[in-house]
Amino acid sequence: MERSAKRERVTVAGLIVSLGIIYGDIGTSPLYVFSAIGSSKQITRELIYGGLSCVFWTLMLVTTLKYVVVTLRADNKGEGGIFSLYTLVRRRGRWLIVPAIIGGCALLADGMITPPISVTSAIEGLEFLIPEIPTVKIVITILTVLFFMQQFGSNVVGKMFGPLMFIWFAMLAVLGLSQILRYPDIVQALNPYYAWRLLSQYPGGFFILGAVFLCTTGAEALYTDLGHCGRGNIRVTWGFVVAALILNYFGQGAFLMGHEGEMFDGEGKLGGLTPFYALMPKAFLPYGIGVATIATVIASQALISGTYTLIAEAIRLNLWPKVRIKFPSILKGQIYVPSANRILWLGCCSITLYFQKASNMEAAYGLAITLNMIVTTLLLSVYLRMHGTSLPVVVIAFCGFLMIEVSFLIANLDKFSHGGYVSLVMGLCFFIVIWSWYAARKIRNRYTDFVRLEEYYDTLHNLSHDTTINKYATNLVYMTSANNKYEIEWKVMYSLLHKQPKRADIYWFVHVDVTDEPYTRYCNVDVLVPNDVIRVEFKLGFRVAPRINQYFRKVVTELVERQVVDVTSRYASLHEKNITGDFRFIVLDRVITSDHNFNFYQRIILALHRLWKSLCPGEEKNFGLDTSLVEVERVPLGATPTADFNLELRISAD
Repeated sequence: MERSAKRERVTVAGLIVSLGIIYGDIGTSPLYVFSAIGSSKQITRELIYGGLSCVFWTLMLVTTLKYVVVTLRADNKGEGGIFSLYTLVRRRGRWLIVPAIIGGCALLADGMITPPISVTSAIEGLEFLIPEIPTVKIVITILTVLFFMQQFGSNVVGKMFGPLMFIWFAMLAVLGLSQILRYPDIVQALNPYYAWRLLSQYPGGFFILGAVFLCTTGAEALYTDLGHCGRGNIRVTWGFVVAALILNYFGQGAFLMGHEGEMFDGEGKLGGLTPFYALMPKAFLPYGIGVATIATVIASQALISGTYTLIAEAIRLNLWPKVRIKFPSILKGQIYVPSANRILWLGCCSITLYFQKASNMEAAYGLAITLNMIVTTLLLSVYLRMHGTSLPVVVIAFCGFLMIEVSFLIANLDKFSHGGYVSLVMGLCFFIVIWSWYAARKIRNRYTDFVRLEEYYDTLHNLSHDTTINKYATNLVYMTSANNKYEIEWKVMYSLLHKQPKRADIYWFVHVDVTDEPYTRYCNVDVLVPNDVIRVEFKLGFRVAPRINQYFRKVVTELVERQVVDVTSRYASLHEKNITGDFRFIVLDRVITSDHNFNFYQRIILALHRLWKSLCPGEEKNFGLDTSLVEVERVPLGATPTADFNLELRISAD
């Protein structure tokens, strides 16, 4: 109850943060939406009124109703996003992993397109003042600096985002309102009749939805950043943001109605300016471009940070290779993923170089994110049904949202040959990585044999006290994947007893369990054989860094203080001095040998898994262990032999 109230609490600081990190993408869409709607078309009342009506009702039905009103209710202990939603519903069916992966891949693809199109749209405004300006070089420079700065953390810059975005939205509102006052009849476009007429009667009108969709592409960020801002702050700030957006869109429409009969060029410009920049007085244009550029950088930052969070969640859920994650500041949830940063930078620069202009990027933009919205609708429907919403209401909501989003998807398919394939190809690449990692883990787990640990209690006790065997370590710690505290992988026992008997004073078995809650952090300790065999199970949320070395030390310290275990060295010369014994961690790396009966699909999956794994840090770093105390031991993955065969055995003795 207390946590729920905290999520609904509205504070000044929370409102400022919400403005700064959530609305960058959707807040900069006025830069290019009307350019996309009007590209190569004549300005007519039917086009402008119909386009405005479509934009307004898209913001109301998709962004406001679906995300702000309904989806924000589906929080996982205050956290949102496609993978958080998946963790809430995954017990309803294993098949839900497929749409969740598709949605995550769509978001990752969107993260490569949003920064280039936003920054390019802003910088292109300078072409009116400086026709020969090298737009592409400037955009790549801005993106490079932005990605370079990620390693230092964005907490200092983040404090500036809120006020700057407030200035941006205030500017949107003022510019739009000034034009609406000159042409007040434009408010008639609120009537959904104009949207229906555009889609049903205007030549090619249905496919204009592909351009209209650009006004809501940042809606997913409202849900993804739920944990950073809180539901109450998001809902309050959205009222201000949507008002500013609508005023600006209608202001652009009012301005365009003053140019009825004229033609947009192929880039959606009128007289060398996009409809957004055409609203500005010429003397204000340089300042407006400056504010727009800052806003687009903020939009890019929001998508980049969201991508880091998405990948970190995927790693914890075993849906992404275990790459290195850094924490550049003490702020909750702020992370930096170096490999993802490099991939995003390369993707954004490639998009900029390939498409050159924002109008060309619009063709690739939106197609992938529609898939994410459809997936969210599916998972959200399952969530609502799980939490007591009546079946008729769920069906109506599902069918209503699905009809709208499928319409957007069909309209966006028209972009496929004009560049939309780029976003799908990027999404497919991410899907191959995620699916191969997930499927390989399932295959490897299938061939992991477990044994009853209690059957080895006496053996381990005797081994611990067998002085004929050289001591391997004072405290020997094995990382285990066994969920049951009374079970252990056979390969662990094989390593302990059969490869080279490893004598130690105390055997520790450490298991890490990733929970469905985001910030869980506790552990269970089971003393299986006093002062001989101890099992430690860490329960960590999917957003908690697995710093096992630090956590384990804290556990051992508390156990010693409670006199549960004695970790003093048992060497006589050291014991009398109360010197703590050494700790050695062993991580088993299961490798595939050549004698496995895998089919073609499994061989491809495992080959891809080996490739991704070769590019990642070692297992010891994934657990956050001190590498000087860790030994990675390669063991064969147990599997079915390829086939039975006859072997003639001849024995001779002299």
